[in-house]
Amino acid sequence: MKSKEILRTTVILLLLALNIGCDQVTKSIVRHHLNYYSHIGFFNDHITLSKVENSGAFLSLGDSLSGPMRTVLLNALPLLAVLFGLYYILTRELNRYTLLGIIMVVGGGLGNIYDRIAHGSVTDFMYINFVIFQTGVFNVADISIMAGVFLILLQAWKERKKDTVDAGQ
Repeated sequence: MKSKEILRTTVILLLLALNIGCDQVTKSIVRHHLNYYSHIGFFNDHITLSKVENSGAFLSLGDSLSGPMRTVLLNALPLLAVLFGLYYILTRELNRYTLLGIIMVVGGGLGNIYDRIAHGSVTDFMYINFVIFQTGVFNVADISIMAGVFLILLQAWKERKKDTVDAGQ
């Protein structure tokens, strides 16, 4: 392996570790220092911290599943998806925004999958309520996934716009 490839792989793995580490540290703090459904408000309660264990996926989807179906849909399929993402970023030359976006999605996904396997649920703790904009309760891994998807879509939009301009000339 060339030194450039080794450096690239090392940077990718360090970014993944940093991403997963930030997620797990925040969840650990919440698990140990917040009571269930406690409420800590900021900015007139527009942003709140509240410890919630999510036994499902996004917005508790699938929390009523049981047995093998639960294992497959909430653990195995997401794990396969993030492992494919990891393989993809390690084997393809990608622009920086797409690469960082996929790293963020993979890191956030691994953080939440780890929680489901190790704790039986995902610890969520942040909620935003600005009247017309409200969220479900989420965590740092969810922020990472959403920011990563945003970067990937932004880069795709930029490339499409550039292709349209180039085709018009």
